[in-house]
Amino acid sequence: MKLDYRRTFILGFGFFGISIIWSVYNAFVPIFLRDYVLPWWLVGFVMTFDNLLGITLLPYIGQLSDNTRTRWGRRIPFIMIGAPIAALFMLAVPLIHTNMEHVGSTLALMMGVIIVMNVAMAIFRTPTVALMPDITPPALRSKANGIINLMGGLGTSIAFLIGGMLFSSNVIYPFALATIVLLIAEGIVIWRVREPEDYVVEEAVERPGLLDSLRETIANAVEIARAPEKSALYVCLAIFCWFMGYNAVEAFWTSYGREVIYASQIASGAMTAAQAVSRSTMQLTYLSAAFLIFALPSGFVATRFGRKRTIMTGLVLLAVLWMGLLIIPNPTYVTVALIISGIAWACVNINSLPVVADLAPRDRVGAYTGLYYFFSMLAASTSPTIVGWLMDWLGLRVMFVFASLFMALAALCMTRVRRSEPPEPADLGASLEMVAEADM
Repeated sequence: MKLDYRRTFILGFGFFGISIIWSVYNAFVPIFLRDYVLPWWLVGFVMTFDNLLGITLLPYIGQLSDNTRTRWGRRIPFIMIGAPIAALFMLAVPLIHTNMEHVGSTLALMMGVIIVMNVAMAIFRTPTVALMPDITPPALRSKANGIINLMGGLGTSIAFLIGGMLFSSNVIYPFALATIVLLIAEGIVIWRVREPEDYVVEEAVERPGLLDSLRETIANAVEIARAPEKSALYVCLAIFCWFMGYNAVEAFWTSYGREVIYASQIASGAMTAAQAVSRSTMQLTYLSAAFLIFALPSGFVATRFGRKRTIMTGLVLLAVLWMGLLIIPNPTYVTVALIISGIAWACVNINSLPVVADLAPRDRVGAYTGLYYFFSMLAASTSPTIVGWLMDWLGLRVMFVFASLFMALAALCMTRVRRSEPPEPADLGASLEMVAEADM
C-alpha cells in the first residue's frame, strides 16, 4: 500500500481553510470581548457558547453526512453550504467591533453573528475531516492525517504571523484574509476531491433527526463505556483532557500577552495595546510553525514507534513545558517552550483521529468522527469558562497550572488504552477497493 500524497495534500486544503479561520477567531475575538469590560469568566463563556452548539451539531452533521447520497457525494454538499455562510459572518465580526458606540446593542449583535458563524462552520467541519478516512485505508491514516494537519498548521502559521502583523494596522484585515483563504481552500476541495463511488449515488437514505442524533451520540458514548474492551472510552477521555488543557492556553494567550507580558511597555507608552496583541499573536507562530514542520514526521514516528507511545510522549512534554511557563517567565524560555510545544502537540493531535477512526466500524466513521469532536468540543465548551473564573481570582498565570494538570490526566488515560494501532493488512481488502474508486 502506498499513500496518494497528491490527493491527500489537496484534501488538506479543507483543513487549511478551517484552521486559518479558527486561529484568527481565537486570537482576536477574546480581545474584542474584553474591550466590552467583561470579566474573564464571561469572556471565556462567550467564547465557548458556540462550542456548546458544536456539541450537538458536530455529531449530528457527522451522522447526517454518513447517510447523505447526492451526485456530489455525501460530504462535499456540506462544504458547499457551510463555507460561504461562515466566511460572510466571520468578516462581520470586526465590522461590528469597530462600531462600539452603543455597547449593549453591539455586543448582542456580535453574539448573534458569532453564533451563526459557528453554526455554519459546524455544517462542514466534520464532513471535511471525515473525508480523510473515507479515501484512505486504515494503515495509512496516521501518515495522511500528518499531511492534512501539516496543511492545517500552515493555515495557523499564516493566521498568527501575517494576521498578527495586520492587526496593528487594521483589526479588519486579519478577518478579511481568513475569509478569502477559506473560500479559496474549500473551493479547491469541492473542485478536486472525488468521493468513493459507493456514496456518489442517488438513492433514498433515512436521515437522522437532531434529537435522534443526540440520542445516538449518547448511546455511542454509553456503548464504549460498557464495552468489555475500554480503549475507545479512554481515548475519548484523553481527548477531553488534552483539549481542556490546550484550550486554556489558546483562548487567553493574546490576552495574557497584552495584560501581563507587555503591560509595562503599554503603560510607559512604548507600545500600543494593538501592537501588544500583534506581537503576542506572532509569538504563537513559534508553536504553529513547529507543529507545521513536525506534522508529517509525527505520522511516520507513530508508524515506527506506535501511536500510543507517540501521543503519551507529547502529552508529558506539554505538561512539563507549560508548568515551566509559570515558573520561568524568561523570554528565551517562552520561545523554546512554544517551539517544543508545537512538536509535542503534533505528536498528540496528528495521531488521535486515526486511533478513533480505526476503532470505528467502516459504516460509522462519520459517527465516530462526530464523537471525537463531541469530546473535544465538550472540553472547549468548559475549559475557557473555568480558567477565566480562576483567572479572575488568581491571575492570568493560573492557566498554565490548569493546562499542565489536564495534560497529565490525558497521559494517565492513555496508559489504559490497549488498542491504538491499525488492523492487520489482511483485513483491508474492502478499504482498498473503496479507495481505488476515489479517482480525482
